[in-house]
Amino acid sequence: MKARPTAPLNALRTFEAAARHLSFNRAARELFVTPAAVSHQVKHLEAYLGVSLFQRTNRAVALTSEGAALATTVGELLGQLDLALDRARTRAPHELRVTTMESFAAKWLAARLHLFHHAHPNVRVRIDTGNEHADFLRGGFDVGIRYGAGSYTGVHAELLMKAPVFPVCSPTLLADTARRLQQPDDLRHYTLLHDESATGRPGVPAWSHWLMAAGATNVNASAGPVFPSIYLAQEAAVAGHGVALGVAPLVEDDLRQGRLVKPFSLELENRYAFWLICREVAQDRPEVEAFCKWLAEE
Repeated sequence: MKARPTAPLNALRTFEAAARHLSFNRAARELFVTPAAVSHQVKHLEAYLGVSLFQRTNRAVALTSEGAALATTVGELLGQLDLALDRARTRAPHELRVTTMESFAAKWLAARLHLFHHAHPNVRVRIDTGNEHADFLRGGFDVGIRYGAGSYTGVHAELLMKAPVFPVCSPTLLADTARRLQQPDDLRHYTLLHDESATGRPGVPAWSHWLMAAGATNVNASAGPVFPSIYLAQEAAVAGHGVALGVAPLVEDDLRQGRLVKPFSLELENRYAFWLICREVAQDRPEVEAFCKWLAEE
């Protein structure tokens, strides 16, 4: 039987980078080679397969149907390979990598993580924070906690906590006798604190939605500073700089400890919620199962 030619692994990795970026130049920068070298490797792979993987124009490249199908499979396989090598090289037997947003890590997870450590002292949890999409395979993550609409593909996802929205402020603001905060329209005398997470996302309440639902007609919903994260907007509220829209799980500790108060009872439903995400193949690992069970109980 004639031996099958060895698969060109270097060409496959180069192709995966070019397909992910849809750019030979960006792939070259990632791989520390020249664009010509990327083009050469892609042509080598196309010759090996006997199909065209890219449609080339003067300024851009696009994947063919064959290229798109191959890119998905190669990306998954290379991700699994990178993950296996990472674990073999650096991981302790019971290390758990968790990716979440800075706001959730700071305002909810950090205050409770010692409870998990007490129950599972042999599991070392490493927290990575970031608001961007997390690549579980290439990033080596086991568990993710994300604030979103729940449309996560290629992973197991389950609802962790709903996230209703309502105004919060420092109790020092309510103690100011020169101003009153008894009716929604009284918010015109205060600085509204905004965060970008509510900008342009259908179903995520912003100040305009809350004020409309509350019947406030004399408040400028767009006035006030905009912060890049929920965490920073809520920290500004804790510091007494204005009134923020609190996301329930992220303010519950501050409300309980008196750093924030809830001046109005009206809460708006939020299409976004907090989701627990993990790779399908990781669900049966004891440390992953234990961490997910603990999160659900908390």
